[in-house]
Amino acid sequence: MSVKPKALRKGARLAVVSPASTPQRHLVDKGVSALRELGYEPVVYPHAYGGGPLYYAGTAQQRVSDLHAAFADKTIDGIICSRGGWGTAELLPLLDTELIRTNPKAFIGYSDHTSLHNYFQTYCDLNTFYAPMVAADFARENGVDRTSWRAVFEGAANWKLTPADGLRVLRPGKAEGVLRGGCISILAQSLGTPWAAETGNSILFLEDIGTKPYQWDRILLHLRWAGRLDTVQGIVFGDMKQCVGPEDMQLLEDAIQHSLRDFAGPVAIGLRSGHVSEPNISMPLGVRCALDCSAEPELNFLESAVV
Repeated sequence: MSVKPKALRKGARLAVVSPASTPQRHLVDKGVSALRELGYEPVVYPHAYGGGPLYYAGTAQQRVSDLHAAFADKTIDGIICSRGGWGTAELLPLLDTELIRTNPKAFIGYSDHTSLHNYFQTYCDLNTFYAPMVAADFARENGVDRTSWRAVFEGAANWKLTPADGLRVLRPGKAEGVLRGGCISILAQSLGTPWAAETGNSILFLEDIGTKPYQWDRILLHLRWAGRLDTVQGIVFGDMKQCVGPEDMQLLEDAIQHSLRDFAGPVAIGLRSGHVSEPNISMPLGVRCALDCSAEPELNFLESAVV
């Protein structure tokens, strides 16, 4: 049974951390201001602004120390990442599973943080949130989908995403499962490691940035041959506009259909979550949902993601 963190309402204290790459300071500050305007109290942690080595926001030990401190602090209600990039996977062998499990909090981020989502769900039984980040989204004009943010973090039950949120049908059908997934590149690269992605009996959400049609085909084939799609009940893809232009969208969809030709479940595409240029939709990972790929597709969340 997964653990639901507590809801984030006005006055909630949010730890701002950078587990991966160094963000631009002015974007962190702009995003922090936007969070304050929404009524939250952001707390910028020591290594959130970054500083190396290389492109990292600190050493692995420094970055994980911010995460551990945020989970341990009883006054912190949630943890939100500044940006993605690369570096989160370095932290996995350093994480204190018991500390995190016994101090459940909303963990918010996407992209490279797919590694942490999978770890927290698999080893700490903690629901997490594939949702807007400080410098990447809150710093953008209209970068956050407020409706889904409120629904997810204020505890709405039985809410849904529809064609208005970008959903289109690639393959008809209906399925139920636990929502898992994230950035497909990170999921695939975890295979063969002690922290390989868990996808069983799920509705699997997959998205990425800069990934060409043949690369989607290749990565999906990798997941298939690794057995990671064997018990997946349905698949939802992101909006893909950060992967290809309009002229290649049909090729991308054809490549996905080819790679999933033996997959029996429903498939939708177009959900504006993760790497998007429009308002970013918040997704609660670890909760039960139902994918209905009828003429008007819907992704229905069957339970609240928070308590």
